[in-house]
Amino acid sequence: MLFAFRPEAGKLTRLAVDADLSAAIWIDLYRPQPEQTQAVADLGLVVPSLADMEEIELSNRLYREGGVDYMTVVLPGLSATKTPISGPVCFIVTPDRLLTVRHHAPRPFDTYPERAEKVGAGCDRPEKLFLGLIEEITGRMADILEGIGRGLDEVAAGIYQGGAQGLGGEMLQEALARVGREGDLLGRVRLGLLTVERALSFFGQTLADRDNATTLRPLVKGLMRDLQALEVHADFLASRLALTSDATLGMINLAQNATVRIVSVVAALFLPPTLIASIYGMNFVAMPELQSPWGYPAALVLMLASAVGTYLFFKWKRWL
Repeated sequence: MLFAFRPEAGKLTRLAVDADLSAAIWIDLYRPQPEQTQAVADLGLVVPSLADMEEIELSNRLYREGGVDYMTVVLPGLSATKTPISGPVCFIVTPDRLLTVRHHAPRPFDTYPERAEKVGAGCDRPEKLFLGLIEEITGRMADILEGIGRGLDEVAAGIYQGGAQGLGGEMLQEALARVGREGDLLGRVRLGLLTVERALSFFGQTLADRDNATTLRPLVKGLMRDLQALEVHADFLASRLALTSDATLGMINLAQNATVRIVSVVAALFLPPTLIASIYGMNFVAMPELQSPWGYPAALVLMLASAVGTYLFFKWKRWL
């Protein structure tokens, strides 16, 4: 799909499907088709393929060619099947327009057009559009980190307050699964913060060649500080995540130990009676008790007494 926008009265207005792309200041390609890629190529812009965007070499993700900046970052978003994934997004900043190429759906690309006049320094220049999108992306990742923190709070509240006795096995497993999901999301956000910071640093190095460098430099510095602060927050959440995961595993072990303890106590209580029954179950000829009329009730009493004695011994030792 191809989405094209032009600035109008300080806002971004979406162009019609058959409109002339030369009037657009921002062209957003989402899973582009060949004809859409060709339409952008007719404007003199090279659209990188998904394989090019997934190349891990830094030189292939951040470079300048013919006065055009190519910056590829990895952002969390949704796939075509609405599955949470991380995927590459390429920002191509030219003197006339901004081109973005993506094959998944990060939420900032849906929310930014309606908020373009409220984010960053405006939307009348491609550089400002790029920084506005970066600010929207930064805010989105901050929201995700806050959501991860709330999720960990809920898990920790159940673990620390309920404990092994307050949460059942299924609830503990669900808590551990939720911690795993939050950890996976945190990893994708940390990767996004790292790649966005690299792209923004590269963009800041090219400001000297731009006419509005004086206006843009404070915005770049502010966004860099925001990204660094989010990285510190992400590190803090990572430590909390490890602590919550360890606590959940500990509570699972305690719950399992309590079950094993009960089974062990029951087995220990029945061990002496089983020993007595085994002795009198032997088929030897010279066993005087077998001929006694009181042998059977005496054996029952002895087995009961041994079980009660074992129980009292455990209570005295405070093993129960």
